[in-house]
Amino acid sequence: MKTPKRLQPLLDDGLIDEVLTQLMSGKEAQVYVVRCGEEVRCAKVFKEAKQRSFKQAVQYQEGRKERNSRRARAMAKKTRYGQKEQEQAWLTAEVDALYRLAAADVRVPQPYGFVDGVLLMEMITEADGHVAPRLDDVTLTHEQALAYHAKVIEDVVKMLCAGLIHGDLSEFNVLLDADGPVIIDLPQAVDAAGNNSAEAMLARDVNNMRAYFGRFAPELLDTHYAKEMWALYEAGELHPESTLSGYFELDSHIADVDELMEVIDDAKEEEAERQARIRGDDDDPDAPSY
Repeated sequence: MKTPKRLQPLLDDGLIDEVLTQLMSGKEAQVYVVRCGEEVRCAKVFKEAKQRSFKQAVQYQEGRKERNSRRARAMAKKTRYGQKEQEQAWLTAEVDALYRLAAADVRVPQPYGFVDGVLLMEMITEADGHVAPRLDDVTLTHEQALAYHAKVIEDVVKMLCAGLIHGDLSEFNVLLDADGPVIIDLPQAVDAAGNNSAEAMLARDVNNMRAYFGRFAPELLDTHYAKEMWALYEAGELHPESTLSGYFELDSHIADVDELMEVIDDAKEEEAERQARIRGDDDDPDAPSY
């Protein structure tokens, strides 16, 4: 096939030897199958910001740390330099997440480097060498659904312990090879401790998996792994080896409205007394009360 312009520098530098075919084109990137020596890998070519259709980048980037103070100030001020650096930070987020998660024993594609907006990584295949399908493209048995769901939950726990939340996890970005699920597509990975939407995004990720696997194993639809996981995480009790039950006792406490109103009235009365003292109304302790 004709070599895409963005891949030509990698060919010139000998980082890849041949572009075999285009694998997919999505909202964030185009993925090509390439040959590197004797190995077949993937080259993920990220689209430029003006070409991308991902609308909530700011929400996902909240909490990401920028060690260089000059870059951080420029990014905050949205200068031309800052916007360029913001774009670079977005592009490198996936490779950073892949290295971090691979080290945490999460099943993700092995990264091999990031050059000029192109991420080289492992190609996930089936036993016969064909490209592994997405979860959305397969039909599972009841037993497979339970086993694969358990593996995904295990990996989500490891991700959270590593400080990351996928942020866009669904059956469309989990591949299925001979050994089970492999999580892909991480440019929007969320900082678990620094993002105000972290809990909601974790819940969405986990509940998406619950809904998908629940098609084949309906008992999963009654589980609450996201709430259980986040409660343990907030308490500092979540570990990579944590065994979850999927059970979480939801708060069924009904608020006592009368008690709540009493608290509000007391607060109002205290505030009125404070304001009176500020105005000097209580300067004379013997002043008559009307």
